[in-house]
Amino acid sequence: MKQVVQNYKSGELAVLDVPVPGCKPGGVLVRSAYSLISTGTELMKVSEAGMSMLGKARSRPDQVAKVMQSVATNGLPATYRKVMGKLDSYTPLGYSLCGVVEQVGAGVDDVKVGDLVACAGNEHALHAELNWVPKNLYTPVPDGLAPRHAAFGTVGSIAMQGVRQGEPQLGEVALVIGLGLIGQLVVQLLAAAGARVVGADPDPSRCELAERLGAVACGDPSSAAVETAVAELTDGHGVDQVYLAAGGGSNQPVELAARLCRDRGRVVDIGKCRLDLPWNAYYEKELDVRFSRSYGPGRYDPEYELEGRDYPIGYVRWTERRNLACFLDLVARGRVDVEPLVSHVADFDDAVDTYRRLKDGELKAVAVLFRYPEQTTEGEGEAEAPSVAVPAVRRGAAAPAPARAAQSPVRLAFVGAGNYATSMLLPHLAQREGVELSTVVTTTALSAANAQRKFGFTEATTDLDAVLGDKSVDAVFVVTRHSSHAELTRKALLAGKTVFVEKPLALTEDELAGVLAAVEESGNDRLQVGFNRRFAPLLQEAKERFGVRTGPASLRYLVNAGRLQHGSWYLQQGTEGSRFAGEGGHFIDTASWLLDADPVSVYAVATAGSDDLQVVLRYPDGSTATISYVTTGAPGFPKETLDLVADGKVLRLDDFVRASVYSRKRWVSSRLPKARDKGQNAELAAFIKAVRTGGPMPVPLESLVATTAATLAVQAGLAGGAPVTLARA
Repeated sequence: MKQVVQNYKSGELAVLDVPVPGCKPGGVLVRSAYSLISTGTELMKVSEAGMSMLGKARSRPDQVAKVMQSVATNGLPATYRKVMGKLDSYTPLGYSLCGVVEQVGAGVDDVKVGDLVACAGNEHALHAELNWVPKNLYTPVPDGLAPRHAAFGTVGSIAMQGVRQGEPQLGEVALVIGLGLIGQLVVQLLAAAGARVVGADPDPSRCELAERLGAVACGDPSSAAVETAVAELTDGHGVDQVYLAAGGGSNQPVELAARLCRDRGRVVDIGKCRLDLPWNAYYEKELDVRFSRSYGPGRYDPEYELEGRDYPIGYVRWTERRNLACFLDLVARGRVDVEPLVSHVADFDDAVDTYRRLKDGELKAVAVLFRYPEQTTEGEGEAEAPSVAVPAVRRGAAAPAPARAAQSPVRLAFVGAGNYATSMLLPHLAQREGVELSTVVTTTALSAANAQRKFGFTEATTDLDAVLGDKSVDAVFVVTRHSSHAELTRKALLAGKTVFVEKPLALTEDELAGVLAAVEESGNDRLQVGFNRRFAPLLQEAKERFGVRTGPASLRYLVNAGRLQHGSWYLQQGTEGSRFAGEGGHFIDTASWLLDADPVSVYAVATAGSDDLQVVLRYPDGSTATISYVTTGAPGFPKETLDLVADGKVLRLDDFVRASVYSRKRWVSSRLPKARDKGQNAELAAFIKAVRTGGPMPVPLESLVATTAATLAVQAGLAGGAPVTLARA
């Protein structure tokens, strides 16, 4: 693998080929996606390395003192050899990155291979293709947060720890001196905490950026602008706290802090600046000077960082790992915006030139990211793009269909009787001739009794096995919570039942594989997933009037999903999957049906701070479908609108109320009643017909599998930040 290193003696920077680190217990091996250059700390190290030996000594008097102590203890020759040996060796750079877990060490159970994590530490989050990171120095990246933004996690934690040391209160006024990377983040965190912020930096562009990101006013510290702003905001009393986020050898930041701080105010040192405190100024105001140590409690404690011993939350609320997770959460929710800080993104192979340009001033930047190649295999160069498998359907030896008397009703069992089943499915089935609602199975006796009373089920029970073993039951409806769909479907298929399962069919690739294994083992492929929109009469007529397509198409599908009510089980993403995983298959299936094909790749991107997604599907003939799934729209706007464009024609669907086709002749449907027909009744009719006659299922199993795989690929795409290939087995 490759890693950025520097020789501190000569100043040489290089990208070296080095061995892959081992995956030790208590940590994970992470393949980097993006790593962040700290334009303050790292450039200071790079600049120091280019100094003469005397210059190095002057810049690090603390190290000179250690050398002198070693001379006194070990003698000059031994000390010289030790110092020269240490200087004339490669040292790593970097301490903030985001990547994908490639291997999990023993004792780690909070992440798995393929998870996206943010990592910290100047020994563990290096500018390298692979890093071993101990448990307390990584945290999972929230769903929807882009990897390039998650790479800010460590510097964000540094800024956050500084703000915590300042203890800002609602309505207080704070001064941030130094508006580099850390200072810009401090400004945003203070604004998010309810403080009013003034910034000071000699660079006008950085002042302008800080004002865009939440500062009330900013200016050059040597001008009157900063003092005027402070006086106006504080009625002349001075700011409540000052954050020193500047570097360099000037004592101006410390003196400015004393001048503009109120009586008994707080001064927090975050950066590495000169600290010759003017005694009279600090004494007369009795200023509280505080230091912020890196990412937070746990830093420099080997038992915490290397051995994974966490501090009890009741005693230490914000450790460095909890700071890291908190910062990522703020970015994911849009309370902190790091994208405006990204001045440049460089390919990792160009690392040496990027450092040179930064050092020489050719590249002016607040934050610079290294972008790593997509996953590679050691010694093989570029690997294939990320992919999700579309398993092949293998049916095995066909099981004989259960014998049915020609005139006997189709006997149905329902597993689950929640809101969707009782409002969208059972009302249609209860009125359908030739259908008998045989048994309803629920986990609670009362819900089963209610469904039996309302819809006329012959029997109500909580015993699933008894229903699956009942040979008189022709078909089983699985209408439970999402996390149970795959397992219940698998059991029903193995029991020889025809199965109707509400979407989603599966929440993971393993669950999907388990369903198909049951098909192969039993020979029973009698399965339908509740993708009802393709059965909507209005959409079917519009597709027919649109006609046969000859060229690639562009499809746009806007789903104004709206916000969920507090307490909805759809919000239980840990067990029930994401909201899109639960219902996104509806829209992918509709697009694929309209385009008469299954997708070959998926690209997904999330909007920061919300559940809004953009999903782009690519099809074999070059057609594309873009699904905009949004939760932040106006409730009064239609829920679903769709446009299909191809061959000089446009098909338009307005929320299953009206459809139109624009071609040589325009067709517009009559407006439907307020109750929209999204195809449930027609879908159920087709399913019952297939059960009664033994004919083909309404949707081929291969299509159901492809749609499910594409839905799963959306989450993989969000985690990886790249298009996901749908690989056919």
